[in-house]
Amino acid sequence: MLKSIALALGCAATALTAATISFDDLPTQKAPAGWTITITGEGTPDWQVIADASAPTPPNILKQVGETPKPSFPLCLKNDSSIKNGFVQMKFKAVSGKIDQAAGVVWRARDKNNYYVCRANALEDNVVLYKVQDGKRKSLEIVGRKGGYVVNENIAPGKWHTLRVEFAGGHAKVLFNGKLLFEVEDNAFAEAGQVGLWTKADSVTLFDDFSFGEK
Repeated sequence: MLKSIALALGCAATALTAATISFDDLPTQKAPAGWTITITGEGTPDWQVIADASAPTPPNILKQVGETPKPSFPLCLKNDSSIKNGFVQMKFKAVSGKIDQAAGVVWRARDKNNYYVCRANALEDNVVLYKVQDGKRKSLEIVGRKGGYVVNENIAPGKWHTLRVEFAGGHAKVLFNGKLLFEVEDNAFAEAGQVGLWTKADSVTLFDDFSFGEK
């Protein structure tokens, strides 16, 4: 289900237009219409809409069911999205994976090899923000902390969590389950780009209630 809303923020004329996609009006066992299925690296990604009673908004969720080798990153990019400043958010549940149990949100994507991604990993219990540039992933250091880019956080597998990134200019702010975790600064991708979802290697992860909006 796609819902569009417009919110007036404060007394200024600034507005935020947002949409939430819960996949409930899409046929199951198929890739979601209106999305591009691709991958950074090698392998054959296979994103499918699946019925799942545990969904935050039942009956459907989105799941990456293809087998991809490490360190490939399956992507599912929203075709008609183009956002420069705004937010991207998802609900996810890590199910399994021996190499990784990762879930990520993507923004300002130019193509499969150039984008920002923030990912949570249930095997490692941490959250990291990266830029993928020319197909190579690079971590971004945290504002106000000398050295280091990993933030430890309990990411219980088998439970639904919310990951959100708010971005404007070269600044990005990461929230996990409503809690501010960290902020980064980077200007590699300054122009508007697509938003989407991301996994890694053998991660089996469920996604629901994908939201995005532009200020």
